Amino acid sequence: MDLDVINPYTLKILISCREEDSISQISKRIGLSYGWTYKWIKDLADIGVFTLTRMKIYLNKNNPFYKSTLEYINNTFKKSQRFYYEDLSLFGIDYSFTNIDAVYVWTKGGYNIARYKDHYPIFIKINSKDRKLFEEYCKKLKLNINKKSGVFYHVEYLDSFDKSYCENMPVDSLKETIEFMEKNKYNFEPALEMIKELYNKKIKVEYKEVATNV
Repeated sequence: MDLDVINPYTLKILISCREEDSISQISKRIGLSYGWTYKWIKDLADIGVFTLTRMKIYLNKNNPFYKSTLEYINNTFKKSQRFYYEDLSLFGIDYSFTNIDAVYVWTKGGYNIARYKDHYPIFIKINSKDRKLFEEYCKKLKLNINKKSGVFYHVEYLDSFDKSYCENMPVDSLKETIEFMEKNKYNFEPALEMIKELYNKKIKVEYKEVATNV
C-alpha cells in the first residue's frame, strides 16, 4: 500500500503540509485540483500520515511513512540548487527573488555570477510576517539559511516589498533589477546586454562578446 501513494503529488503534499492544515489550502499551494488533492490526502490518511476532520487535517509527525519519506526528500534534494528554487512555491509564503537571482530570472537563466557548487547563495526577500513559517519549512526540509558554504538562502526580511513576475516566478521588477545591475556595472555588463535585447530596453552597454572565426 505504501508504494501506491508515492508519486510527485504526495511528495508535494508532504513538503507543503503544516501540522494543522486544510485540503483546500494544500490544494492551492501545490497547484492541484481539490478533488485530486483530497484523494491523495485520503490515501495518506489511510496509512496514518494524517488525521482528518470535516474542516481540518492534522499531521502525524511520528508516522513511519512520513518520517521515512521526509528523510528521503532531505537526503535526495538538500544539495540541489533546483530544489531550493522550486520548493518555495509550496510554502504558501510571500517572497521574491532579488539581487543576483533577479538578474538570473530576468535573463531567463542566461547570466549567473559569483556562485559555484560549494558556495551558492539564493537571494530572496521574505515578508516579515512569514518569517517563522519560512524558517519552520527550512528546518523541516533541512534547507540552509544565511550560511557561508554550500547551497543556502540569503534572506532579507522586509515588512513589505513590490514584486513582478517573470515566467511565473516572483521577482524584483525589471526596472529595479536594471538599477541594481547598473550600480554594479562592471560585473553585469553582459547581463545588461541580454536585458537590452530581450526586452528592447534603452540601455547604454559597452560590453559586446567578440566573435571569432576558428
